[in-house]
Amino acid sequence: MVHRKELDPEKSPSAAFGLRLRTLRDERGWTQDELAERIGCSGTHISAVETGRRPPTRQFAASADKVFRTGDRLERQSQAVRHTALLEGFPQLVEHEGRAAEIRLYEVGVIPGLLQTPEYATVLAQSAVKRGAITEEQAEERITLVAQRQATLLRPSPPLVFVVLDEGCIRRPMGEPAVMDTQLARLAEFAELPNTVLQVAPFAMGERRPFNLPITILTLENRSLLSYAESAQRGHLERENTFVLPILTAYHQLQTEALSQAASVAMINQLRKGTP
Repeated sequence: MVHRKELDPEKSPSAAFGLRLRTLRDERGWTQDELAERIGCSGTHISAVETGRRPPTRQFAASADKVFRTGDRLERQSQAVRHTALLEGFPQLVEHEGRAAEIRLYEVGVIPGLLQTPEYATVLAQSAVKRGAITEEQAEERITLVAQRQATLLRPSPPLVFVVLDEGCIRRPMGEPAVMDTQLARLAEFAELPNTVLQVAPFAMGERRPFNLPITILTLENRSLLSYAESAQRGHLERENTFVLPILTAYHQLQTEALSQAASVAMINQLRKGTP
C-alpha cells in the first residue's frame, strides 16, 4: 500500500483544503491522475495541493467545484489559503459565515465588510497599502473578498443579520465626502431588508457598552455557535459554548441599550444631510 501523508485540517488553511479535496476524491473512487484529467492539470499538481505543498488558485478551486458539483464551496475555502494578509481565524470565519443561519456583528470605528460599498472598501485597502501593511495584490484580494462575503446576503435562504455599529463608525469620514454619502445610503438600504436589523450604539452609552473591540457571533445551521473577536494584530475564533454564550448574552444587552433601528436610520440620514 502506498503511504499517504496524514493531514491535520487544524494545522493550516492549506491542510484543511487539501484534506477536503482528498476526501471528495476518495468518495468518488478517483485516483489523483483521474481527478487531474477532469480538472485539466497533472496528477503531480493534485498531489501537491492535497498535501499542502502548493496553494490552490481560484481557477483550480472553481474547476474542482465544477467537477465535484460543490457549488462554490471549494472556491470559498481556497480564499483562506490565499488571503495571507488577513488576521488569524478570519478566513475560517468567512467560510462559516457563508453557511450561517444568523450573523451578529458589532463594529467599532469602521463599517464592517458585509456592509461596505466597493468605494469604502477601496479606501480602507489603499490606506493599508500606503502604510506598507499590505501589498497592492493583497489590497485587491481584500476588496474582492468584501464583494464575495456580501453575496452571502443574497443567497436563496439568506441569514438573519443583526448589526450594531458604534456611533464612531458612521461619523468617522473615509475618503471623499461622496464615498461616505454612498456608504451611509448603503446602510439605510441594508436596514430595509427583511432579514436585517441595524442599530447604532451612541456615544452616550459610555461605560454601558459591553464591548470595546469588534465582535462577530455566528449561529450555524445546526444551531451551534461560533464567535470571532480581533485586536489590531490577531483574531480568535471560538467554538466552545462555555465562552461563546456569555458573549451572546452581552450582545443582547448591547442591542437593548442601542438606538432602535428607526432612530438609527434617522441619525444616519441626518449625517447625510450634514446635520449633527
